Amino acid sequence: MSYLCRVNHVKRLIKPVLLLHFLIVLGGCHTSRFIPEDEYLLTGTSVSCEDKLVRTEELQAYMPQRPNSKWFSIFNVPLGIYSLSGRDSTKRFNRFLRHLGEAPVIYDRERTIQACNNMQLAVRNQGYLNAEVLLLEKAKKDKMKIFYRIVPHERYHIHEFSLDVQDDSLRRILDSLDYHPALALNSVHRKPYSINDLDAERSRLYGLLVENGYYKFNKDFVHFRVDTTFGQHLADVEMIVRAASGSADTASLSHRRYHIGNITYDFQDEKPFLRPKVLRNAMAISKGGLYREKDMHETYARLTRLSAVMGSNVRIEERNDDSDTIDVNIMLSPSKRNSFSAELEGTNSAGDFGAAASVTYQNRNLFRGSELFNIKVRGAFEAIKGLSGYADQNFIEYSIESGITFPDFKFPFLRPSFRRNAQATTEVNLAYDSQDRPEFHRRVLTGVLRYRWTRRNRQLQHRFDLLDIDYVFMPWISDTFREKYLSDPQNRNAILKYNYENLFIMNWSYHLSYASRPLGASASNYGTNAYTIRLGLETAGNLLYGITNAARTKQNDDGQYTLFNIAYAQYTKLDFAFCKSFLINKNNSLALHAALGIAVPYGNSYILPYEKRYFSGGANSVRGWSVRELGPGSFKGSDGRIDFINQTGDIKLDLNAEYRTHLFWKIDGAAFIDAGNIWTIRDYKDQPRGQFRFDEFWKQIAVSYGLGLRLNFNFFILRFDAGMKAINPAYTTRREHFPITHPKLKRDFTFHFAVGMPF
Repeated sequence: MSYLCRVNHVKRLIKPVLLLHFLIVLGGCHTSRFIPEDEYLLTGTSVSCEDKLVRTEELQAYMPQRPNSKWFSIFNVPLGIYSLSGRDSTKRFNRFLRHLGEAPVIYDRERTIQACNNMQLAVRNQGYLNAEVLLLEKAKKDKMKIFYRIVPHERYHIHEFSLDVQDDSLRRILDSLDYHPALALNSVHRKPYSINDLDAERSRLYGLLVENGYYKFNKDFVHFRVDTTFGQHLADVEMIVRAASGSADTASLSHRRYHIGNITYDFQDEKPFLRPKVLRNAMAISKGGLYREKDMHETYARLTRLSAVMGSNVRIEERNDDSDTIDVNIMLSPSKRNSFSAELEGTNSAGDFGAAASVTYQNRNLFRGSELFNIKVRGAFEAIKGLSGYADQNFIEYSIESGITFPDFKFPFLRPSFRRNAQATTEVNLAYDSQDRPEFHRRVLTGVLRYRWTRRNRQLQHRFDLLDIDYVFMPWISDTFREKYLSDPQNRNAILKYNYENLFIMNWSYHLSYASRPLGASASNYGTNAYTIRLGLETAGNLLYGITNAARTKQNDDGQYTLFNIAYAQYTKLDFAFCKSFLINKNNSLALHAALGIAVPYGNSYILPYEKRYFSGGANSVRGWSVRELGPGSFKGSDGRIDFINQTGDIKLDLNAEYRTHLFWKIDGAAFIDAGNIWTIRDYKDQPRGQFRFDEFWKQIAVSYGLGLRLNFNFFILRFDAGMKAINPAYTTRREHFPITHPKLKRDFTFHFAVGMPF
């Protein structure tokens, strides 16, 4: 019987694979009719070089033509779809297929010869002055593959490097700035001669000067004199920095160092809508300070981030008295101050239908300081059916949340330089949520004081919650729910009981995020293998525990200290995540993600609060499972009413690999493999086989695989993922533990809809 099941499974897999293969082959059969006579379809390109110092991946940018794109770098589906269209382009269906597919790339030899010349010049610019590029063409019927072979020959090195600054005052400034050309540094080995390095040195000098007052300096004042007649593949290089007008004989022709003069503001509606202090805080420049190009860009960026500002323009105005002072004029236009928005939504929770509505008010300039104030009121209703033993009552929820964001630090004792250089906000948020269910009534009051800041390139971002308070109050619990889950000695669930009691949480947290590529930077400058690192630390209850323990206050029946007769939580939580992307080509990339979290309750808490526990499964985790359906460990739920409580843990591990490819139009595809699970720190009675153990946790790692579609509209992404279970730790029998070999669609398939990428 097992053998027959495997045969049927193989047959089910073969059919879609054969269908896809048939479409590709069929398209390939029709491709030839779109290839003109005596011409070729380009099917492959490659660049090779025997010298590993020559970066062939950079030379690929000079290729004028690339073969037709492939799905997942394997399937030539876009060309196949195009080839299925007929010759008559007036027919709508043919135009549709051509728009959906991709036209064949016809080999252009003239452009390829030009690419050889461009590659040769690029390699020679790296110091291989005698480099050659050989072109090899391999034609087979109407298809062509081309190979670029780089023959670099011997590389030139710098014999002597000298610096000639023709402006005496500029030379003194460079000496005070301790400027030394990187190519002139002493080294055991001679530095390779490279035009790219010379240009980089020119840019380095330019950047140094425009950041030290030289407003009118540009790269054209710097040039190089190179002598390669020395022989032995050596070059003498002289770096020349010309005077302001190309002459070193007249002192008045010296490069001028500029300072900032008057800073003025022009408001579009002629009425200042921001307080002077707010504008001063937004300035990265100051009167009397040296002109610095980065400060000008930073000033514009800070003004753009103010919620009260719709548009800004920073202009430099030179004075007519031939002075070394420049004035700055800033033009500002206000954004719309007040706005209202409303949302309606439908809900479906396990077949219980409902609706929700919310109204939001926003003020972008509350106290004329670009404070962003918002308040949101939300109400929800859900018709609950099939609850035996409970009063005929539906789910009703209403909430109100309000917050204000200040565009700077509202914190004493900070150094002025730190305030000036950091891009910071201060947030104060308050929220109240009321839930009435047939089983219980729950009230939650929260308050947060939060700081966010980053530096100019925004690679490193910080978030510090100085104070985060959560007060959970349970005014009523039905007798049925209490007797069944909270009081009955046989069915009592400790985790559930702890989370349905009044609870007070006071914590602080710090979160750090680092991106290897600055925001807005291009991949050409920072490489294609970008990565991000996220780190979070949160702790709660330590201060309260120290006070109550020192004061020897009375403990409750569970041995917990209380505040206003309410037990407070005590724990520490640490999170780490790493994500790295590899750009294969313009249509294909690989993304890897790893995340680890651990939370430890101690002192006044034996169990972590439900809101702080980890869960696994869902659109951003192991996608073969729905949210809160996986773990902890090998735990398998048996009571659907409370499994959402039991399937949480204190430790979480996520490992993800996703191959992403562009399909057509705005539709992208993905193939993914996910692995991970959650575990508990302690061996809780209600979560058997859920505790983390070093000798067996690796056996409890769940694995899933699947395919996804993304509607990529640039400013937002709609994501559809279909996941299948591959390894299910909740089962011990081989057949169910490895569903990848015995899949059942109803049991193992999970569909996810989400907005944005999973990582």
